[in-house]
Amino acid sequence: MASWAALSPSIVEYFEGEDFYRCGYCKNESGSRSNGMWAHSMTVQDYQDLIDRGWRRSGKYVYKPVMNQTCCPQYTIRCRPLQFQPSKSHKKVLKKMLKFLAKGEISKGNCEDEPMEPTMEDAVSSDFGLINKLDIHCDLKTLNDDLKKSLESEEKKKAKREESNEITHSQDMEEKLGSGEPSCSVKVHTAPQPGRGADLSKPPCRKAKEIRKERKRLKLMQQNPAGEREGFQAQCQPSSLLPPKTKSNQPKSLEDLIFESLPENASHKLEVRVVRSSPPSSQFKATFQESYQVYKRYQMVVHRDPPDKPTVSQFTRFLCSSPLETENSPNGPDCGYGSFHQQYWLDGKIIAVGVIDILPYCVSSVYLYYDPDYSFLSLGVYSALREIAFTRQLHEKTPQLSYYYMGFYIHSCPKMKYKVVGWLWKSSRPDPAHCCSLLTSTLQMPLTFSSLPAETACIPLRWHHHHHHHHHIAH
Repeated sequence: MASWAALSPSIVEYFEGEDFYRCGYCKNESGSRSNGMWAHSMTVQDYQDLIDRGWRRSGKYVYKPVMNQTCCPQYTIRCRPLQFQPSKSHKKVLKKMLKFLAKGEISKGNCEDEPMEPTMEDAVSSDFGLINKLDIHCDLKTLNDDLKKSLESEEKKKAKREESNEITHSQDMEEKLGSGEPSCSVKVHTAPQPGRGADLSKPPCRKAKEIRKERKRLKLMQQNPAGEREGFQAQCQPSSLLPPKTKSNQPKSLEDLIFESLPENASHKLEVRVVRSSPPSSQFKATFQESYQVYKRYQMVVHRDPPDKPTVSQFTRFLCSSPLETENSPNGPDCGYGSFHQQYWLDGKIIAVGVIDILPYCVSSVYLYYDPDYSFLSLGVYSALREIAFTRQLHEKTPQLSYYYMGFYIHSCPKMKYKVVGWLWKSSRPDPAHCCSLLTSTLQMPLTFSSLPAETACIPLRWHHHHHHHHHIAH
């Protein structure tokens, strides 16, 4: 195992010219263009510097899209785990897993992860990282000018109709009064037409919260009639005079949600093991065949590959071989740096494997495969949340390790954008036009290699034009 102070240099074989591949996103037979090199060996620091400049690895092949020529420009995207807060959808996935582990409950409905990555042949030019993990949906609806105008026009027409009805009603009343017909001082409430406002002949609607409070107050009054007036006075006191409330509704952290304690008689047991894949550790070798069988089933069922396509050699070449050297640092992670498989063991068998690289400043997600029989657990989202928590755990000992890289973001691929948005943005305001306030992600600019908040960089409809206007990438 190499020490931090004495490392062999990276050895790569650069392929001159541009490679043309079938695009795994838009299916263009020769639209995907990239520069590539075969990495015989590579230090983790060198690879960290490369992915910060738009490169990614697929096995030992390291490539960079030609951004101003490829059909689907690919931008490096990363998350800040220290600022990450799970959304409601994320919490549902974590609770679903806890219920399954505790009681064996299986949620109804279609909760399967939708695969987004291309076939294995396309992987050398289209590494998808975390894309196949994202099944959170975010509905982005914005009103255009035409729709706003039509709504305003409809409101004006409605106001005119109501005004006309009021005038007609007052004229009828005047005619009755003039004819000597008896009139009553009590207001007569007529049932409104559908869509014309509230029915005044019925009691006003009340919020469910108010009704619950009223029921609770009546119940307390029945239990303690003497305290009725005292309780009423307490409710009327200003909040400044009341004793301070305890903060019992503090949001749970990601770790609290993941590692919530289970009953002693829990139905299932889940264990996550991190094993080094290159060079292969003894644990990796002992579980190789079982892990491969999970991968094979995943490819055949989820991607509908024929049985002879996901071979052992393909699996080894794509997900087990890595150019990254094993490195240890006194202040680095206990497991060291390099390439690993994060295995998810349920009741003594592997149900999912996340392929990751641990680098000086980040955990880089490479791929995920899982047993299709357990797709109801949304293992894609669950494993991504576990990897974010794992990054936070590594950060405690290694402060500079503070990012979670998720592969590439392709803005020109609507399907991917639909998935990624649900991950990276968190709804903060009820207005649909502002329903996606970016929380923790940054995108890398391919010319300057600087990272910008995705809220600033990812402007819908402008991105593509901005890219082609500014980018003349030097290879």
